[in-house]
Amino acid sequence: MSTTTPAAPADDQRDSLRDPSQARRLFVTGLMAVGMVAAVIVTAASAATALQLAGLPDPGWVVTYGLPVVTVIGQLFAAIGFGAAIFAAFFVPPQADGELDVGGYRALRWSSVAFAGWAMSAIALIPLSVATVSGHGLGETISRCVSTVGQAGTMGVCGEVAESRYWLWTAIFAIFAAAIARASLRWGWTILVIVLGFLSLMPPALSGHSSSGGDHDLGANSLILHIVAASIWTGGLIAVLVYAFGKGRWRTLAVRRYSRVAFWCLLVVAASGVLNALVRMTFAELFTTTYGQVVLAKFITLLAAGLLGLLHRRRTIADLEAGGTDPKNSLFVRFAAVEAVVFAIAFGLGAGLSRTPPPILATADVTPVELKIGYRLDEAPSLSNILFDWRFDLIFGTAAILAALVYLRGVWRLHRRGDSWPIGRTIAWILGCLALLFATSSGMGRYSPAVFSVHMMGHMMLSMLVPILLVLGAPMTLALRAIPPAGRGQPPGPREWILTGIHSGYSRFITHPLIAVTLFVGSFYVLYLGDLFESIVDNHSGHLAMNMHFLFAGFLFYWVVIGIDPSPREVSPVAKLGIVWGSLPFHAFFGVTLMLTSAVIAEGWYRSLLLPWHTDLYSDQQTGGGIAWATGEFPLMIVMIALLVQWQRQDSKQAKRFDRHAARDHDAELESYNAMLAEMHKSDTAKHAD
Repeated sequence: MSTTTPAAPADDQRDSLRDPSQARRLFVTGLMAVGMVAAVIVTAASAATALQLAGLPDPGWVVTYGLPVVTVIGQLFAAIGFGAAIFAAFFVPPQADGELDVGGYRALRWSSVAFAGWAMSAIALIPLSVATVSGHGLGETISRCVSTVGQAGTMGVCGEVAESRYWLWTAIFAIFAAAIARASLRWGWTILVIVLGFLSLMPPALSGHSSSGGDHDLGANSLILHIVAASIWTGGLIAVLVYAFGKGRWRTLAVRRYSRVAFWCLLVVAASGVLNALVRMTFAELFTTTYGQVVLAKFITLLAAGLLGLLHRRRTIADLEAGGTDPKNSLFVRFAAVEAVVFAIAFGLGAGLSRTPPPILATADVTPVELKIGYRLDEAPSLSNILFDWRFDLIFGTAAILAALVYLRGVWRLHRRGDSWPIGRTIAWILGCLALLFATSSGMGRYSPAVFSVHMMGHMMLSMLVPILLVLGAPMTLALRAIPPAGRGQPPGPREWILTGIHSGYSRFITHPLIAVTLFVGSFYVLYLGDLFESIVDNHSGHLAMNMHFLFAGFLFYWVVIGIDPSPREVSPVAKLGIVWGSLPFHAFFGVTLMLTSAVIAEGWYRSLLLPWHTDLYSDQQTGGGIAWATGEFPLMIVMIALLVQWQRQDSKQAKRFDRHAARDHDAELESYNAMLAEMHKSDTAKHAD
């Protein structure tokens, strides 16, 4: 990262570096106003019913209307910040030396301002959320929060409300995203801004209606997909619109790239929105309840946005390519402005919807286990349940299916081009995807949150078996062969982005053997033998984070040890063998330690589920330790075999290379070596003769 002032741009680009014009500021302000109006209308129709069903006193109109208004302002800021960061990273190319292009630099500045607004909105939502739950006025709530900071927890009274803690995390992530976006001049740092922006979107997605009641696992996962896709779609559109309005050099390229992304965002938003609605209500309630009517209104805005997007693809791109129209009056700018207004209405409806009680939530009588994990578990886990009692995981199950399809598409592209691809790699990748699907969506994934031994079985699959198979599939090598290069003088594309990521300083750091081993082995001890597992097992975000970490740490470790893909760091075969042998005792010791531990890990969580068939928690924990001990060694032995085979093949390739070299120069190296030996022998003979 650098904070030095960038070189002065060319004269024809200086307009693009100036502060956004008054018209652009007014346009964004207008979007905020449209969203606020939509949120207020929905809130006015549902506020009284919401308070009555929750049994809460009226906190006053400032809180009642302030919460959805600040929510929609914050969400639009988040979308603009997230979309602008993605625009800077992928929609316009950087300069040849890695510095951001004028358009990327300006977009990242917009991203910084937007994330700062998102952070301030999240901070404002902390007392508003507490006031809504407590029924007190906003002034009294702020006074109580400030006076109790540091008491009964860092946040005082405000920390007693789960939703306020989520907003605090949102503010923290957004502040870091804003700071890094403001200080960054190089392309590589935009990825970190995107990651932090993504993390800032997660707390709101994991709170509210979708995180409670029956099927809240499906509700939360679908809402994550919905919010992320909607933010990319909306924020990306606004970023492209501002860039095109300012006569950006790469506006046609940016619009084309955005159009492709927007199509997939449309599909994700539609599918996730429908699923989230079905979780909360029946089809008939779509027309007979306030909640359903707002959902229907959101669906209409989605159709309108999709229709405008279709017109973009068919008409506006050609208009931009023609280049004869003033960008400020181009067809794209006019269509995009209308589409942005539609998005603002949708965001306002969504903010109001979050304060509207869904019909099923208002009447459902759920069991403790259903309330905590989202579904019932009436029977103890058995082989039959594990194999056939499936519950599809929207995040990891979808990722497994898409990963398999994208990989097969890459193989098909090579085959169509006449290139070969080892069948063993394809089999390994598909098996890895199937293993990921099974570990997260079968009975194993279903029982994992409630039974420690099943959770440990899934942990072993996600951190060992799945990564081994995926690494042996060599996905990065396939991508580099299947994706055509951008060409000399052309803006970089996906192939260049992959190469940049592989050879980045971050990749070089995390592929250091010590870092990879620490993340892989050390996480076992930190998670289970510390207090971390007990603190995160009781919420859906904790399970998502654990599964993601298992996959990432496992893939990183096996990439270093047996990876076929190019790596930023060379590790000798002897060192790789040492890494594997050094890891074996730690796995065995962890499993034995878990079996001998007298205290039950996360006992309070498992007791709170009130499962009549799951009472001997200590025995189940011993079983989990045995699984960790027994299954931890087998994959590492597979790795040892794979490593030895790779080593043997490497030696064979080197021998063949030497043979080809010798055939070309008629064994000149060998002849030279023999001549040297003969000369040495002749010299020794002469010395003995003397």
